[in-house]
Amino acid sequence: MQQENLKPADAPLSAITSRRSVRAFLDRPVPRGTIEEILRAASRAPSANNTQPWRVYVLTGAARDRLSGAILADRASGADEPKPEYAYYPPAWPEPYLSRRRKIGWDLYGLLGIAKGDRAAGRAWHDLNFSFFGAPVGMIFTLDRDLAIASYIDLGMFLQNIATAARSLGLDTCPQAAFASYHAIIRTELGLDPNQVVVCGMSLGHADETALPNQLTTEREPPASFAHFLDA
Repeated sequence: MQQENLKPADAPLSAITSRRSVRAFLDRPVPRGTIEEILRAASRAPSANNTQPWRVYVLTGAARDRLSGAILADRASGADEPKPEYAYYPPAWPEPYLSRRRKIGWDLYGLLGIAKGDRAAGRAWHDLNFSFFGAPVGMIFTLDRDLAIASYIDLGMFLQNIATAARSLGLDTCPQAAFASYHAIIRTELGLDPNQVVVCGMSLGHADETALPNQLTTEREPPASFAHFLDA
């Protein structure tokens, strides 16, 4: 689905509604000035008492390739995938979340031709996360270990601002929780302070509109299913 650059008058809502998780990018650089513009805008995200708890490590070129190579080498060794430092998912998914999770998974795998039970193909697809889906810019986000849930909420708003600002400039993103599992490798490769928790990653670049993964259209629930309007 081809997406044109947004007109200024339409940008605020259109940047939000046209945001999607892109999983294939063009080999086309994003200037550092553009990345800084996106981060500067994203930093206007609200945070508890203006604490601005987020840290972001922006990886391009050889730095991005080194991190990707280190993680993929670990995966190729046959080692079990490690666990994140925090509970990203619940121990068990209740409904309706389980059904929604399964639907998006099988919609994507069906589009890619990955059959149910084909673990090798599923793992190969999952590997693409760690090359940032070919994006020229990869980002790793961390929080201080001493912080609590409020800061994770704040980081979520910061991440959304990055995705929205990127769309307003004709770029796309993919937030990636997968990186949280490889916090030990990331800490070594990036020289992170031990007090930093690796929360997630994100890919940033120009979408490859011809790639199969980017043909997926996800569904959203209407406001009537989640909003409660009280006027008396």
